[in-house]
Amino acid sequence: MITSPRERRRRDSLRQFSQAHLVALAVLVVTATAPVVAARRHPGDWMPVWSVALACVIASSWVGEYVIAAARGTWSAEYGLPLQLTDAVSAVAVLALLTRRALLVELLYFWSLTASLQALLTPDLGETFPNVYYFTYFGYHIGAVAAASFLVFGWRLYPRAGAMWRVLAVTLAFAAVAAVANLLTGGNYMYLRAKPVHNSLLNVIGPWPWYIAATVVLAVPMLLVLQLLADALRGRERVA
Repeated sequence: MITSPRERRRRDSLRQFSQAHLVALAVLVVTATAPVVAARRHPGDWMPVWSVALACVIASSWVGEYVIAAARGTWSAEYGLPLQLTDAVSAVAVLALLTRRALLVELLYFWSLTASLQALLTPDLGETFPNVYYFTYFGYHIGAVAAASFLVFGWRLYPRAGAMWRVLAVTLAFAAVAAVANLLTGGNYMYLRAKPVHNSLLNVIGPWPWYIAATVVLAVPMLLVLQLLADALRGRERVA
């Protein structure tokens, strides 16, 4: 039976909480917690080495997707520009791991523990194990969360007071760039023109364009919780 590309995508897509998805989530738990525990109990020269290794994993997974698309002749400006928030998170994760600059760590912390976590729990992936895109997708998404956990909770590079507002401003600026690109290419960067077809938080917060405004409103309390956590941890470190 001949199937349409859409039907093949539905059939071959990674199903939420399938065995392949659960394995990826298990890898997430290990990579996001084990290095943090090790850093707190046994800090040392291994920490910069791990940071570089993790940066290499993220960079190779992220850039690898574009290389594969170009090699297969499937790249197009409509969906192949690095203008999804995932692209920004991946780039920031690599730079934060290599430089440990405050603003980069803050962006990574707030972005990865909100957007990247959602992408891991509700993956938008048209392929499943053992397709190469399974490894690249989870490589940079898991890598971003692991990087944020390691830098903030392992290295103890806690975001500064008021960091959430800086992150929100940068996010809105990036979304404005994505919106312009959508107009020029007909794409759907950052899901500003349409909701994703897979299950996600966007599917339950109203139709277009209201879900865009609702996302901004919902982002504030999510960022606030992370800010309060960082402030509490930073304050406890000072007391200790």
